[in-house]
Amino acid sequence: MILHCVFLRLKSAMTQDEKRALFESVVALQKVIPGIVDVKYGPNVSPEGLHGGFVDGFAVTFESPEARDAYLVHPDHVAVGERIVSSTDGGLAGILVFDLNI
Repeated sequence: MILHCVFLRLKSAMTQDEKRALFESVVALQKVIPGIVDVKYGPNVSPEGLHGGFVDGFAVTFESPEARDAYLVHPDHVAVGERIVSSTDGGLAGILVFDLNI
């Protein structure tokens, strides 16, 4: 399995409702893209203060690397990804992606 972690520096002007809607669009991908086992999202709650400005994020669990790879090129993911990029401070510079084998 793959844990696909995405950390974001969202624009400060985003409301909580806008953030929730953005993350719910990621959750909705589970209904249309095969191989997604689970999706979680929320703010960073670490007390360490080492977030580097990436204070929101989500994690998608995939059943396999192949499922993750299919997700990456799926048109619905591409559309949500474009929405995420336009919501971050700095575009792609406002996104950190880290995948783990689990």
